[in-house]
Parts: sequence; C-alpha cells; structure tokens
Amino acid sequence: MDNFGQPVIGVGAILVRPDGAVLLGYRDKPGESPCWCLPGGHVDAGESFKAAAAREIAEETGISELQSTKLLAITQNLNSAASIVTGAVLAKVKQDAEAFVLEPEVFTEWCWFTPSALPAPLFPASQAVLAHWQGHEPPAGWLTYPIVPVA
Repeated sequence: MDNFGQPVIGVGAILVRPDGAVLLGYRDKPGESPCWCLPGGHVDAGESFKAAAAREIAEETGISELQSTKLLAITQNLNSAASIVTGAVLAKVKQDAEAFVLEPEVFTEWCWFTPSALPAPLFPASQAVLAHWQGHEPPAGWLTYPIVPVA
C-alpha cells in the first residue's frame, strides 16, 4: 500500500442504521491480507470528502440514499512510505438499507455489525476512522485530527 511514495488521500465512510449497526465489507483483494473495511476509497481531484464518501458508498454497495453526511476527522498514517490521509465521514442510512457486492474483485460480502462487536482484522484506515468515531485512541502509527465545528 506504499504506492511508491505517492500521496494517498482517501475516505472511510461509517454507515450507521437507526439501530446503531455499522456496515463493513470483507475485503479480499489480491496482494493484500484479507480484512474488514468500511466503504471508501480514493478522493478524486476536486472532490470533497463527503462527495467522495457518497460516490464510494454507491459504487461499492449500491446504497445511494444517505440521510445525512458529516466529516468527523482526518486521520494520518505515519508508518507508511507514502503520505496517507483519510477523511472520516459519518453517513446515516435507513434501517432497511441493503448493501450489495458491486466490486467482487475487492469485496466478498457486506455485513452490519454492532459497534461494540466489530470484526477483526480491520483495514488500517478503517480501524483509525472507527477508533475516532468510538472515542478510542488511534492505532499505533496513526494520528487523528478531529473536525471542530465553527460556532
């Protein structure tokens, strides 16, 4: 994932249903260790974190009806040869939101989990994003910069 030193700007989307469940996909991408991952991916040039989250959610899961989105924090991986920054976006969805595997070359399934019982292992950027959302310290080698609303 060092991308030959090229900077990586990504987004991790925390999709939450009214019952509190969070959506994670089982990522089984060739050349990487299988793990659980939030919907997300690269932020395109000229695209906001929130727009990137909405696009990635739709591309990966087919969920396009988001009730609200909010940028929570920016996370930074200090253990990589590349500069890796991920925006943590919270998105609320309807209780009956159904996720489909639309990128079978990356994901094998999407499942809803209770926040207190998240699966392991987690994709590193997803782990950092979820740690912030849950009020935990970031994983070793990651820094989190919370977004503070302007009064």
